[in-house]
Amino acid sequence: QVQLVESGGGLVQPGGSLRLSCAASGSMFSIYAMGWYRQAPGKQRELVATIFSRGSTYYADSVKGRFTISRDNAKNTVYLQMNSLKPEDTAVYYCNLAPPDSGSWGRGTQVNVSA
Repeated sequence: QVQLVESGGGLVQPGGSLRLSCAASGSMFSIYAMGWYRQAPGKQRELVATIFSRGSTYYADSVKGRFTISRDNAKNTVYLQMNSLKPEDTAVYYCNLAPPDSGSWGRGTQVNVSA
């Protein structure tokens, strides 16, 4: 089980940008594949992006070309840079291992994209 704390959400206009951060506990962070997930109202939680231990990445089609996942192993932190935001990106964003560990979900950070 890993302790995860997400931050960086907020209200942004369509076309704007946000950078989310996720701080992780523990000394094994660098070997984990990490993911960003999101859950919109009335919808199931979905995988947005994954970064593997050696830095390769995966993106959901809905965010490809707009979002960038990165990690800083020295800081035990994973980031999600979100550009060209759309109203349909509105959701609570969570980080977790990839695949997710059920005991490691944090509170998430709310992202609202609205004019």
